[in-house]
Amino acid sequence: MSAPASELSRVKRLPDRATYDAASIHAVLDAAMVGHVGFVTSGRALVIPMIYGRDGDVVYLHGSVASRLQRTLANGIDVCLTVTLVDGLVLARSAFHHSMNYRSAVVFGRATLVRPDEKAHALRVISEQLAPGRWDEVRPPTPIELKQTSVLRLAIEEGSVKARTGGPIDDEDDLGLPVWAGVLPCTTAWGEPLAAADLEVVLPPSPSILVRRLS
Repeated sequence: MSAPASELSRVKRLPDRATYDAASIHAVLDAAMVGHVGFVTSGRALVIPMIYGRDGDVVYLHGSVASRLQRTLANGIDVCLTVTLVDGLVLARSAFHHSMNYRSAVVFGRATLVRPDEKAHALRVISEQLAPGRWDEVRPPTPIELKQTSVLRLAIEEGSVKARTGGPIDDEDDLGLPVWAGVLPCTTAWGEPLAAADLEVVLPPSPSILVRRLS
């Protein structure tokens, strides 16, 4: 366990479950596809779910140039990005000791607009996060499409990972209760690809789709 960069990212509740190194943070960010972006606007807190892509210590976020979120974050305000992966339900013999196995990352930084010449790279990073290899298989964005898209660059200044693993931790007096206890694993499973109704050429799913489905 490395030390937190500041009190902002220090985990205070069950600190033994926390890590602060970049590799642990990157691993959780890379395993997920949706993050929740928190910030304060007009004196009120707001949290928005967004897809994203990570490139080193940078997370890219994209949206319409007309998006209030994109315009607000582009002002360089403080941003918190949170990602959570559920690995299983921990079922105990008592209601009090039920829990969840999970991995969560919380990172802090400030977002800025990417330069026009960086925009295609940033969008490619986001695409690769969702479907590795897909970017090279499809038509790239046109200049007009790029102009209509706003991309933010969130530099990770600090963060933390908190995780729980293992089975239930029951009170000793409850161990003899006639109640099943253990872990119900939770995994993400992709279904069979469904071709678009207007697909003009009969093609097998591309390698990128199969890679994401089998990962």
